[in-house]
Amino acid sequence: MLPRPLLYESWLRLKRPSVEALVEGPIDVVWAAGLVPPPSSSPVVASVHDVGFLENTERLSRRGRGFFPRVWKVIQDDVAIMVCPSQVVAADLRRHGIDDDRLRVVPLGVGAPLTKPGEEHELIRPFNLPPTFALWVGTVEPRKNLGRLVEAMTTIDDLPLVVVGPVGWNESEDDLLAPLKGRVHRLGTVEDRTLSALYRAATVFVFPSLLEGFGLPVIEAMAHGTPVVTGADTACAEVADGAAILVDVYDPAAIATGIESVVNSQAQLETMRVQGLQRAKQLTWEKAAEGYLGVFAEAAGFANGQPSGGGEG
Repeated sequence: MLPRPLLYESWLRLKRPSVEALVEGPIDVVWAAGLVPPPSSSPVVASVHDVGFLENTERLSRRGRGFFPRVWKVIQDDVAIMVCPSQVVAADLRRHGIDDDRLRVVPLGVGAPLTKPGEEHELIRPFNLPPTFALWVGTVEPRKNLGRLVEAMTTIDDLPLVVVGPVGWNESEDDLLAPLKGRVHRLGTVEDRTLSALYRAATVFVFPSLLEGFGLPVIEAMAHGTPVVTGADTACAEVADGAAILVDVYDPAAIATGIESVVNSQAQLETMRVQGLQRAKQLTWEKAAEGYLGVFAEAAGFANGQPSGGGEG
């Protein structure tokens, strides 16, 4: 098997190897979970998590700017059904010419937290974090909007920021975080149980991303009972469904106001904790799996000459 980057290029440029050449036995449906559709004579279902690669190319890496337009052409031509995680992405795909009969919406989910209440203190002890802090989780790249969050945090006295996630592209983490000086804790990539502990320990989770197809960290924070501040005009608002403080992510003052409205009110903290836990129970991986199984069954019907049911699953 070729390394993944070479395999993708071979699929896009040469249309080989086909799935049928790699797998023994009959194939009913092929799922392109990583967006890139492999060549196949069977129906292909592709997961399209957002359309940032079409609309915000300046935020992509140099390789991405050349890669994704070719992927999109294959998706348009060869994919039977596109599955997206939110109504926001479905609307975006319609704007780019995809008909409803090829679109299905299957929200992502969240699993049970990997830590229990009280376990977080021992797991995060090595980081020597303060008892009260704001948490941000993500890859450092332009659409995650870390710079505006830092600008917002500079106006909030005595609230440290904990930054978790890998270095990305097109931005300098050092430069972004410099205005906070000693009030920022950079943890880099952490293992899953540690991340769970950080979600539990955080006073507020702040996720002012400019573009998300779903916003998985939002529901992960809610599943740990942590209040969330996130964007009003992205799929994160759809995911939160009334259980988060929604702000204008282009306005640092609005982000700061949202954070302060949470951390300065114990009543607000408790209300949001309860609302977030309730919302997290509505978005599970079991429901996501059921949704995908329905889509796969529908796509297999195409192969048997049966008509699609249409609409959104």
